[in-house]
Amino acid sequence: MKLTTRSRYGTRMLLDLAQHGAGGPVRVSEIAQRQGISVKYLEKLSRMLKKAGLIRSMRGSKGGHLLAKSAAEISMGEIVRALEGDLNLVTCWTERTSCPRLKTCPTSKLWQEVSKALLERLDAMTLEELLASSTTDDSLPACGSHRLG
Repeated sequence: MKLTTRSRYGTRMLLDLAQHGAGGPVRVSEIAQRQGISVKYLEKLSRMLKKAGLIRSMRGSKGGHLLAKSAAEISMGEIVRALEGDLNLVTCWTERTSCPRLKTCPTSKLWQEVSKALLERLDAMTLEELLASSTTDDSLPACGSHRLG
């Protein structure tokens, strides 16, 4: 399973907001410049993150985006679910009609356990913890494909 750029770039956007939002709303153009992500893509992500209640927007000349709650209250699981949707590795045990072999399949329980472990790990890590473990540099590294764990 690979996370899409939505999760990787969305996480970077939220980290940037956590890092630079204390003084007020942060413009998408500023995030785009610091993170090396297009404004158009960040605008798309911001709509998804706003719908999920992770960010809020302010209009006007001093407008931009802010975290909707503290970085300590936002889990990585929330972010990834908001941007990816269902995180189960397989659908056979979540959509009962998709596999006629569900009751006899020897791998079904394994995939269920692996999915559960992934979700538990993502839910256990907050945006604040991720920020604290990142560089103390003024801008976060551009790489978004680090492994979890």
